[in-house]
Amino acid sequence: MRQTSNVLYIAVDSLIPLRGNSLHGLDEFTATLDHEAIPAVWLTSRSRLQFDDARRKHGHTQPFIAEDGCAVYLPEGYFHLTPVSDASRIKKAATVRLGRFTCIPIAEALPAAADALQSLSQDVGVPVVTLRSLSPRELAQNTGLPQREAELARQRDFDEIFFFAGASDEEVAKFLAEGHNRNLQFRQHGVLWSAAIGASVQRCIRELSKLYDRALRYHAHTLGIATSDMAAGLFPYCETHHRADGPQGRRRFPRPDRQASCPASPTACPGPLGMLALRCRRKKLEAWGKMLRKSASIYTPPTPIESPFSLGCYTNHLFSVG
Repeated sequence: MRQTSNVLYIAVDSLIPLRGNSLHGLDEFTATLDHEAIPAVWLTSRSRLQFDDARRKHGHTQPFIAEDGCAVYLPEGYFHLTPVSDASRIKKAATVRLGRFTCIPIAEALPAAADALQSLSQDVGVPVVTLRSLSPRELAQNTGLPQREAELARQRDFDEIFFFAGASDEEVAKFLAEGHNRNLQFRQHGVLWSAAIGASVQRCIRELSKLYDRALRYHAHTLGIATSDMAAGLFPYCETHHRADGPQGRRRFPRPDRQASCPASPTACPGPLGMLALRCRRKKLEAWGKMLRKSASIYTPPTPIESPFSLGCYTNHLFSVG
C-alpha cells in the first residue's frame, strides 16, 4: 500500500442513486483518488450483491461498508493482514468469506435480525411485511425497482428489510421503542425500514482504521464526505468532515474545462475545501494533508457553494501556502 495521509469515507447513496444518473464528475473524482493512491471507503445502506453494479460501474476497488454499518467488505488480498477483534465482546469470527470479499462482521448475521423482527411484531401486535416474504411481482411493486434489482435488494447478509402494514404513527413509535429496548437498530429509507442487531458505522470505521494504521505503520486521518441527509450517520465518527452539497442543496461537479476561469482568491472559489480531485496530481498528498489539518480542517467560504468537489483555485491555494 502506498503512503497516504488520509483515508476518505464517502456516503454514496445520494451520489449514486438506485435509479438515474450518478453525480456528474464522480468518475473523474474517483479516478484522481485512484491515481494518487488515496483510499476511498464507500458507505451504503445497500447489500453486498445490490451494491456490486455501482462498484463495477465506477471502478471502485477499495473496501466498503454495507447495510448501514452491518459489516466491512474487503476486496481479496487488499491488506494481507488479519483484523484484530476483541473476542471478549464479539463472540464471532474476526472475518468471514462472503462471495469475493473478506467480511468483517459487525452486526449479527441473518437470520438473527429476521427472527427478532418477527418476534417483536407478534409481541407488540404491529404487523410488518418483510421483502423476503413477497412474491417477485409484489417485490417489484413495493420497491419501485425492476425485477432483477428488486431481487438483489432483498438478498441481505445481516439486516432485514421490511415495511409496516397499515400501522398508525403511534403503533410505529411503540414498535420502534420496544425494538430499541431489545437492541435492534432501525434505519428508515422512505417507506422501507431495515432492522439489524449490532450494526455500527463507528465500529466499522474503527476496524478499518486499525487495518490502515497497521498497513501504513502510522495513523492515517479519517475524512468523512456526505450530503446533508447522510452527514449525521458519518461525520461524528471521522476526524475531519466535508459536506458534499451547498446551501441550496445542489450536488454537481463542475466541468473540468470551466476550472480555468476560477478567480485567484480562494474565498471566491466554489467549494468549501477544494476537495482532492483533478488537479491534486500536481502536489504530494502529504502536503495536502498537512495543509488540510493546519488551515482547512473545516473551511466555509463566504460565497455560495457551487458544487461539492470543485477543485478550482482553492486547491491551488492549499498547495501554494508555505
